Amino acid sequence: MPEWLFLGLGNPGGEYASTRHNVGFEVMRLLSERHKIALRTRKFEANYGVGKLGDTPVCLAKPMTFMNNSGRAAGALLRYFNLTADRVVVVFDEMDLDVGRVQLKPFGGSGSHNGMKSLVDQIGSQFPRVRIGIGSPGVTGVDHVLSHFDREEIEPIREAIARAADACEAIVERGVEGAMSLVNLPRQ
Repeated sequence: MPEWLFLGLGNPGGEYASTRHNVGFEVMRLLSERHKIALRTRKFEANYGVGKLGDTPVCLAKPMTFMNNSGRAAGALLRYFNLTADRVVVVFDEMDLDVGRVQLKPFGGSGSHNGMKSLVDQIGSQFPRVRIGIGSPGVTGVDHVLSHFDREEIEPIREAIARAADACEAIVERGVEGAMSLVNLPRQ
């Protein structure tokens, strides 16, 4: 039985695959590759897989509900695996952070992020989150999150996705507080 649930937020479908809103999905893809955890199980409105990060049993999941209803999948998985909210790590895009910045928070509110609002409504706000900066919009928020990264943003966002995956691994190894001391350092 998993000790942690890692939930990467995004939207299903090819048209959203490389958009700013789907960085959470990209982190789950990278973790699944690194740790050989196939995300093949389709249940609870999510694609997920169970395996290990190091020696710790985990579940990696991507809600298939579209971003604004991510909480439905999270709540169902939480109940199924009998986990508490503090054992759910949510990875998502954050407009309030510069492109490529990664920040780990132990808990918090939903802000203006509709996916986070859905999660808070379903499971409360006491869950750790890995925020990946996608920059502030020069257009409406919806147009921005559904846009693709500019050419000069591609390398910083790839690095951020790798650092966010590292953050998830650090949470398992060191706990949330220990991981924060590594993840929240300024980028060199």
